[in-house]
Amino acid sequence: MKRIGILGLGGVGGYFGGLLAKAYYKSDDVELIFIARGETKKVIAESGLKIITDDSETIVHPNLVSNDPAEIGELDYLICATKTYDIEESLLSLQKCIMLKTTILPLYNGVDAPERIQKIFPENEVLQGCVYIISMIFSPGTIRKIGFYEKLFFGSKTASATKLNELQEIFQKAKIESYLVDNIEETVWEKFIFISALASVTSYLNQNIGEILNDPKAKEIYVELLKEIELVAKAKGLKLPDDIVNQTILKLEKSPKEATSSMHRDYLAGNKIEATSLTKFVVEEGLKYGVKTPLYEKISNVLLS
Repeated sequence: MKRIGILGLGGVGGYFGGLLAKAYYKSDDVELIFIARGETKKVIAESGLKIITDDSETIVHPNLVSNDPAEIGELDYLICATKTYDIEESLLSLQKCIMLKTTILPLYNGVDAPERIQKIFPENEVLQGCVYIISMIFSPGTIRKIGFYEKLFFGSKTASATKLNELQEIFQKAKIESYLVDNIEETVWEKFIFISALASVTSYLNQNIGEILNDPKAKEIYVELLKEIELVAKAKGLKLPDDIVNQTILKLEKSPKEATSSMHRDYLAGNKIEATSLTKFVVEEGLKYGVKTPLYEKISNVLLS
């Protein structure tokens, strides 16, 4: 029996955790634990987690929903999908559940999570991962997914093939479109280029995807951000496609026009935003590698002022 914890039941953790819960409820192979508190915990414990897509509604139940480490117990896998500003606090609260055997898969918006997690748990296997999906919390215990595009990528340069293949098999049996890739750092950075520029421009201009694409000046800002972050990635020695800027613009053009970034949604709701990991991080990496990022710096100063 493999015990899997899902930390963070927002658009990413709630949706993919929901697919795992649906597949493995009352299974002899996998026990799924939703790590939640407050109203979310109460709703899921009483009536399950609801997932709404464009053409369906599904209610799923984990084996356990809790935020009590004593109740959660030892974990074989921990999938993390909180906000990046909650990484340290949320993981330290689960120290008693994270054993040497526990493999941690971060599915955050930023790219700095594995390094930050490794500092807390230096002996643990920390994978790299990212997802492409448009989904969000509709209400406590309810996740709304827009569109049909959903992909999960993960991998590691150090983890054993046995461990990686085991997790891939768990995902695939749950009908998650997951890809175990060798060049995971490049894959994660391709996603980061997409989400960093999008989160920065939507929050800075207070516009959604359709508005950015239909406003020539807004689109120009978005493209300039892509060019700056591409220079940073290349300075780091990452082998990205030569046409990464055009590829990323095409991804945006294929996205639902009414959608926006999760950081922009948080901004609109008056919540704390992930500008440190998604915007300021690019400025800091630029300084580290001698790359100027004036537009990122300008937007970072506005968003974090």
